Amino acid sequence: MSAPVLLVIAHGSRDPRHAATVHALVRRVRSLRPDVRVETGFLDFNVPSVQGVLESLETEGVRDVVALPLLLTRAFHAKADIPAVLADAPPRLRVRQAEVLGPSPLLLSALERRLYEAGLTPADKSSTGVVLASAGSSDPEAIAVIADIAREWRLTGWCAVRPAFASASLPRTEDAVRELRELGCSRVAVAPYVLAPGFLPDRIARGAARADVLADVLGPAPEVARVLLERYDAARVPVLAAVGA
Repeated sequence: MSAPVLLVIAHGSRDPRHAATVHALVRRVRSLRPDVRVETGFLDFNVPSVQGVLESLETEGVRDVVALPLLLTRAFHAKADIPAVLADAPPRLRVRQAEVLGPSPLLLSALERRLYEAGLTPADKSSTGVVLASAGSSDPEAIAVIADIAREWRLTGWCAVRPAFASASLPRTEDAVRELRELGCSRVAVAPYVLAPGFLPDRIARGAARADVLADVLGPAPEVARVLLERYDAARVPVLAAVGA
């Protein structure tokens, strides 16, 4: 029996860098698991739409799909938008929604990869304060998760780690940078906890103007691709069990 199709669901953006980054990540996922068919659908702004991909798969005769939200926290899109879209899937499709990507130790590894690519080294950790800069959310659960990640990451040896948010919540990136300066960290680095470029990541970058280091977005980091496949594998087991029942 063939494996369920993996449908990666991205938010979408008017910024062309967003879709380009999503497609680069999906290409990496395909390279890691050539036995799995991977498709991409967008909630807004870009094509193909999630609904369009689902309808095409149903027309082809596909029956089992794992829909994976390309999201780092369980906020509004994961709890409301995506379930609503999947509820309108063609009736002959069996669709299971996978968990969001975060939190995961692999994502912390990806964050560190980006910081080292931006010029830091492991020897800099004890003297460097890091701003964990996320897009932000009005969902208390999502905000609490970011705070937990910051605390966990601090325990790996950084001078300090502070969460920051580009929207909906405080503090902003520039405020967290200032706090780390006042704390006495020799250098301050900003690590965007976002998957692709766009409006809010650009706001994070502006807030990092007084930092010493600004890392790139997570994008198609190999660790991110591995998390996608972990979430897919965890979701596909119940699908296959149901099919074989």
